[in-house]
Amino acid sequence: MKKIILPAAFFLIACNAFTQRADSLTANDYKHAESFLSYATEQFVDNGKVVPNWLASDKFWYRNLTAHGSEFILVDPATGKRAAAFDQQKLANALSAATGERYQPFMLPIESLQFSDDGHSIIFAAAGKLWRCDLTNYVCHAVSPTANSFAEGNPNEVLSPDGSKAAFLADNNLWIRDVATNKLTQLTTDGEKDFGYATDNAGWKSSDMPVLRWSPNSKKIATFKQDQRDVGDMYLVLANVGHPILRSWKYPLPGDKNIITIQRVIIDVDTRKVIMLNVPPDPHRSSFQDDISASGTFDDVDWSADGSELAFLSTSRDHKQEKFRIADANTGNVREIFEEVVPTQYESGPEAVNWRYLAASKEIIWYSERDNWGHLYLYDAVTGKLKNQITKGDWVVTNLIKVDEKKRELYFRADGREPGNPYFSHFYKIDFAGKHLTPLTPEEGTHEIVLSPSQNYFVDTYSQPDVPAVTVLRSLDGTLISKLETTDISRLTATGWKPPIPFTVKAHDGKTDVYGLLYVPTSLNSKNKYPVIDYIYPGPSGGSIDTWSFTTATRDNQALAELGFVVFMLEGTSNPFRSKSYHDMNYGNMAENTLPDQVACIRQLAQRYAYIDTTRIGTWGHSGGGFAAACAMFRYPDFFKVGISESGNHDNRVYEDDWGERYIGLLVDSNGTSNYESQANQIYAKNLKGKLLLAHGMADNNVPPYNTMLVIDALERANKDYDLVIFPYATHGYGGENYIYMMRRRWDYFVKNLLGKEPPKEYLFEMNSDPRNVLQ
Repeated sequence: MKKIILPAAFFLIACNAFTQRADSLTANDYKHAESFLSYATEQFVDNGKVVPNWLASDKFWYRNLTAHGSEFILVDPATGKRAAAFDQQKLANALSAATGERYQPFMLPIESLQFSDDGHSIIFAAAGKLWRCDLTNYVCHAVSPTANSFAEGNPNEVLSPDGSKAAFLADNNLWIRDVATNKLTQLTTDGEKDFGYATDNAGWKSSDMPVLRWSPNSKKIATFKQDQRDVGDMYLVLANVGHPILRSWKYPLPGDKNIITIQRVIIDVDTRKVIMLNVPPDPHRSSFQDDISASGTFDDVDWSADGSELAFLSTSRDHKQEKFRIADANTGNVREIFEEVVPTQYESGPEAVNWRYLAASKEIIWYSERDNWGHLYLYDAVTGKLKNQITKGDWVVTNLIKVDEKKRELYFRADGREPGNPYFSHFYKIDFAGKHLTPLTPEEGTHEIVLSPSQNYFVDTYSQPDVPAVTVLRSLDGTLISKLETTDISRLTATGWKPPIPFTVKAHDGKTDVYGLLYVPTSLNSKNKYPVIDYIYPGPSGGSIDTWSFTTATRDNQALAELGFVVFMLEGTSNPFRSKSYHDMNYGNMAENTLPDQVACIRQLAQRYAYIDTTRIGTWGHSGGGFAAACAMFRYPDFFKVGISESGNHDNRVYEDDWGERYIGLLVDSNGTSNYESQANQIYAKNLKGKLLLAHGMADNNVPPYNTMLVIDALERANKDYDLVIFPYATHGYGGENYIYMMRRRWDYFVKNLLGKEPPKEYLFEMNSDPRNVLQ
């Protein structure tokens, strides 16, 4: 064989090519990581979560995704029978004959359907039309959209309980529409700009949907006149060809003299009489979240069954004082029943408003953290005196789901009562006297509960972050009726997918247990060292981990891990799902941002897992997490080397009034300096040592972009380098193409600056849909 002698230049080129490969990630590397995002992984999960669609007599149907497509299941709780909802082969044949298209039985173009009252036919949309298919002879006919409940309604209407009336807003006044005749009736006449009836504006969130609560008998409406006439404006200036677009709306800030208030009213629908309640205007506050309609309805109000009384809660501006009041719905006279005052901030529950007015027995179910845990109490609604504590112990009630006044029993979700992870949620019942506490969901994990219309049954889906879901049907006493689905991830694991690693470590105090999830590359080599990415959302209204249930992908955590990182999520101190003292650990100092916990826990995990490299640590977060990520880079510049801060509320003097005044307290000036100033990120921007990427949407009406601009100004004044992504038309969550672009820039930034490699040029994500959900 003839020996070939190559020139020295060839070896130089080859060496450079090898170096380029070693110091770079390719588009194929990104494509592999992309295969771990939710839209790529969910299509390999079979028999997943059951979403019941209830029919008469508590029967329900659900659509189940399998390896072959989708199947429709009908369940009868009375018999426990689980069977096919209809013959899918016959329906496919009938629909094919009616449309001229060819449909397969387990790839029917149906996601939603409606059964007739007798169960003998179904209505659904397919091939651009609405169809009624007879389930006895399997013949399909096109039908008019106006002849069934699939007809489109006004999304900004609120239906009465009996379905006969719909309330809506027009010109700052409240109107109703008779559903049967479409006749319109104006209920109020004196509403005006910035002082209208039932108008929705929380500063950071607004809509055209009226905020109100119908009485159970559909005869009265509880609502308010929202007074924001003297409230300061927020402005956004949007890019445009020609003159820029100016947007303005009422957006109070901490320390403002005037904030949004509500003047409570009750409206008699038949007589159109507006009854003003004889109490001073309340601050636009909720005991649950920032917005008085956070749950989707008018929060902190509860009608008596006959509509003669309205109980409501008045929350002080700083959330320290709650006044429980009952109004006579006919006269507007108001009785003050009792109040609760707390040194930090009161909340009625981490998942829902958990108080109830029981008019028949003249009692109140009250929620309080007075013994350091969120529990339920029974009060006398006449005297305002405490009758007894209902629940107690070192655990927290999260959601009062059902009150059985006749049996004097409560049904609720709670965290932390069972051994193990305190964030696993279970379903319980107990009597009003605080006796006979009964767990209804014994299996370990987080239980998601859906009650039947009669509330005699419930669908229970339980799982853990590393254990797929099981869905069962139970009677209300917890008795197992039937197993519905066991999630099958065998096709998913065959792709190489692995679940996150749950962990428990100590908080920065060295005593408190804190919990989190670790994402590592599926090809992990424990002899190598991997840089860390700390995803952070600090609380106090939530935490980094959105759910302790099973999911195939949480954000892009596993995808980032596949690029060569260890991704870390910690439920640090100050989240609301444990004790009151735990929740209040950062009260008054939101700039702590659980960062001492993050640092302490990463160091502990590095001792446990030798592959964690504590010399290369990055962090990122969005909104409150954006505040925390920049804070980490400024306050711990020798620990965090790379940070990405998206849409952060960096200075809470420039964020909506309710959040700061609830968790920091009222803004107080002392010698020209406020208690908020020392928590503002721009004050510490001069400490930056590592690489920082800032991002913000210029149409962000939640956290105005001026928050990020203040940080930018401070960085430039301190002669600090930074990187910036601006979305000219994006709101707070970015959404759509902006969200995908930001994810790609995030990957690039960590790969280049934390992993020390060159990312592929402008990688393009190829989002795809689950083929089982492609309806044609």
